[in-house]
Amino acid sequence: MIVLAGAEFFTNSVEWLGKKLNLGAGAVGSIFAAVGTALPETIIPIIAIVSNGRGSSGHDIGIGAILGAPFMLATLAMLVTGIAAMIKRKGNTLMNIIPDVMRRDMQFFLIVFTVAILASFLPIWPLKLVVGVFLVCAYAYYVYKTIKTSIGSHDEDEILKPLIFKRKSENPTFVPVIIQLIVSLAIIIAGADLFVGSVQAVATIFGTPVLILSLIITPIATELPEKFNSVIWVSHGKDTLALGNITGAMVFQSSLIPAIGIVLTDWKLEPIALISAALALGAILFQFICLTVKHSLKPSYLFVGGLFYLVFIAFIIFRG
Repeated sequence: MIVLAGAEFFTNSVEWLGKKLNLGAGAVGSIFAAVGTALPETIIPIIAIVSNGRGSSGHDIGIGAILGAPFMLATLAMLVTGIAAMIKRKGNTLMNIIPDVMRRDMQFFLIVFTVAILASFLPIWPLKLVVGVFLVCAYAYYVYKTIKTSIGSHDEDEILKPLIFKRKSENPTFVPVIIQLIVSLAIIIAGADLFVGSVQAVATIFGTPVLILSLIITPIATELPEKFNSVIWVSHGKDTLALGNITGAMVFQSSLIPAIGIVLTDWKLEPIALISAALALGAILFQFICLTVKHSLKPSYLFVGGLFYLVFIAFIIFRG
């Protein structure tokens, strides 16, 4: 409930931020919302890597968290959004999205995440460092491109719900919008942290294996902000914001965050990590092909993410 309340505050404030900056749904969803709600799962690998010496188990935890976030977004988050969209429309009708925005995000993700994974096979660390620099530059270009194409595209006729911190104001100033945004992020991070702690406690009580906990349960918890935000935006009929929140977070977490892992670790990926990455790429490649051919998406297309997630679960179970 804490994360859900924070997500409601966040979606409200980030929409007003987009209006104040005269930005369209592409930049609002893919950058501001995506980066903001990616904070909980971003902090975990950074702390795990930085707080441990080189070559320690902390690096394994950090690398697992880095790869787990894009995987969960590409599979489970897409599935949840698809279910919410189908319920909202009471059927499998086309989603109200901006195809170019979704295609851009998915294409960036497919490129940068593939490069990040291939860096694991490079023989020497200096070459991996070059890849890390490339990933940072790629994300900077992505932000520039997204904002450039989004400036002035905000729909002035769109009626936004009143800012929660200024309900009586039809056009709140910039300050309360930023204050609500900061407060909502704090609520989301605190709620996600409490949820992860609760899941870990329950897993310990029932003897859930650490592998299952680290690869499946914790990533589900840390991706709650994106899932809740997307469900809220879908319920409001704002599908570009809903999907952009997910795809934008995927670009962020497949470029800047792997760059940190590449620079601070030896970046040698285990087979199970490579499989999760391949499944994430496969799930988004399917969506990208559908979007390219159909020029839109149906909620049922997003269900494929759930199938890729089940494949990974089956692999974990059969692997023991």
